[in-house]
Amino acid sequence: MFDVISFLFLSVVVFAGAVVAGFAGFAFSPVAGAMLLHVLPPAEAVPLMMVCSIVVQTVNLVALRRNMQWQGSLVPIVGGALGVPPALYLLQHVDASAFRIGFGCLLAAYSAYMLFRPAMARLPQTDTRRLHHAALGFAGGLLGGLTAMPGAPLTIWCDLKGMPKEQQRGLTQPFIVTMQVVALGMMLARHSLSTQVLVDAAYSLPALFAGSAAGIAMFGWANDALFRRATLGILFVAGFALVV
Repeated sequence: MFDVISFLFLSVVVFAGAVVAGFAGFAFSPVAGAMLLHVLPPAEAVPLMMVCSIVVQTVNLVALRRNMQWQGSLVPIVGGALGVPPALYLLQHVDASAFRIGFGCLLAAYSAYMLFRPAMARLPQTDTRRLHHAALGFAGGLLGGLTAMPGAPLTIWCDLKGMPKEQQRGLTQPFIVTMQVVALGMMLARHSLSTQVLVDAAYSLPALFAGSAAGIAMFGWANDALFRRATLGILFVAGFALVV
């Protein structure tokens, strides 16, 4: 990707993904991957998306550091780390595409239902047992390895609890970036990043920073109700993208 057209295409793609991830805290890979996987081989597109997503998540962590709840995210992170190895095993022994399609259908159906039923009763705002947090993290690690969306279970749980947007981001952001670093580390343990991936990632940096800044600004502007509806809409689009 050295010519001007390819550079502009890459910049637009990663900018779009960074805006969504900067606003909602997740979904960089579904947004960017929907376009990158049409022009790059998976062996190059997947690690590129992982590197770019980690850059975006790091920017989010720094910009929203006052909202981060690392202690509250610790148990889901441990559960998520335990969920990544089974995901790698399943990738080699099951039909991963069928799994992604099934999960995409469930995700799209859930988000569509919740969008049209905004007055649905919430889960009680009580302390949740650590076992429940660990189970959510395990599901996120498992799904992250199979669908590149580790934050989906925790995001859905936060929505069902009716958490304010700052509290939701504070819990999900540390979990998502940690799962992405773990996944990238396991990928590097098996394969090294190609020079082309590193070059494309370097060319992506201006668009990544600009998109992240725009998304974070939108997050600060949106109220809780708008943030919830936008998050559910992004979950729906992400689920639909997994199906098609």
